[in-house]
Amino acid sequence: MSSRTDATSLSEPSHGSGQAVLAGVVTAVVGFTSSFAVVLTGLTAVGATPVEAASGLFVLSLTMGLGCVLFSLRTRTPVTLAWSTPGAALLAGAVAPDGGYATAVGAFVLAGLLYVLTGLFSPLARLVRAIPLALANAMLAGVLLVLCVAPFRALVDEPGAVGPVLLTWLVLMRVARRWAVPGAFAAAVVVIVATGSLSAVESADVVPHLTWTTPGFDPATLLAIGVPLYLVTMTSQNIPGAAVLASFGYDAPLRPALFYSGAATVATAGLGGYSINLAAISAALAAGPTAHPDPSHRWVAGVSTGATYLALGPLAAAVAAVAVAAPAGLVAAVAGVALLGTFGSAAASALGDESHREAAALTFVVAASGVAVAGVGAAFWSLLAGGAYLLVMHQWRPSP
Repeated sequence: MSSRTDATSLSEPSHGSGQAVLAGVVTAVVGFTSSFAVVLTGLTAVGATPVEAASGLFVLSLTMGLGCVLFSLRTRTPVTLAWSTPGAALLAGAVAPDGGYATAVGAFVLAGLLYVLTGLFSPLARLVRAIPLALANAMLAGVLLVLCVAPFRALVDEPGAVGPVLLTWLVLMRVARRWAVPGAFAAAVVVIVATGSLSAVESADVVPHLTWTTPGFDPATLLAIGVPLYLVTMTSQNIPGAAVLASFGYDAPLRPALFYSGAATVATAGLGGYSINLAAISAALAAGPTAHPDPSHRWVAGVSTGATYLALGPLAAAVAAVAVAAPAGLVAAVAGVALLGTFGSAAASALGDESHREAAALTFVVAASGVAVAGVGAAFWSLLAGGAYLLVMHQWRPSP
């Protein structure tokens, strides 16, 4: 009887470790394939060339992969980092800065510095938490709306190319929800191959390399991109990411993660590293019971996630080259369906709070308008409009 028990106890860690490793691989693959199109779209929108956008995808994969490995090993908890998908969406909806991509890189540096300061100084963290969550989500939802309607506009213009992508996404949403966006990307690749678009991709285009852009600092761009990027990443990624880990019984290393994320962003902004952060959307895959029945062993999933991101990084150039060769609207279609869930959550959170509903609605419509004043885009003005409404109506209530 005891020998059977001993044999079982010896076999379980091996099986459990394999389960945790697989969970980490799934976390990284789903995270990468479900949102890389948003990252490429965002970097391109603020002036990056395809080569510079590919460099950004590469360096983001490396820094967040390294962070996953280091934090998971050090804390023995399943800490996963990710690029800021809401931040990339904000870039995609931003007005291209007058100073070009270099000034957008300067805004990335500002966001990174603010992450570091938030980790070092508690008053700044409290200031961020004082922003009503309804307003932050309304800003995000307004920015996302423009991107989420893109697939359906593209469907009218290119039904033969976009139709299979949307159909694949819809079917997988029904039968295998987690793989719906990666499946949509796979369908897009099939369309690209079928249309012969890959013939335009040269072998040199798929070789991974990093491209440096010296940051430029323009006050309007810092306000239009840097500040909203910081706020949306804090409120939509870092704070919820810590909450996800806490929901599974883990003490999230929020301040060290902010310091690492900020320092990495400052150091790699010139390479396209616009923002990394604690994972929120994909964190549950590595931190939940599906990763391992024993919470004390789930840190292996965090390490596996990081190792997989490091392995995926060198594929960035090839992914970007395929995206450039795609028929018009195809990448936008993948990005749009990838953001639908985030849009739904943000809109529901923004408008679900009755005490802030009117201010959130105002914030939402200003953000969705795409208006730019003095070179400063709609994301900044939407927060200003919503905040001014709350102050005038004496309805300002900080987030709990």
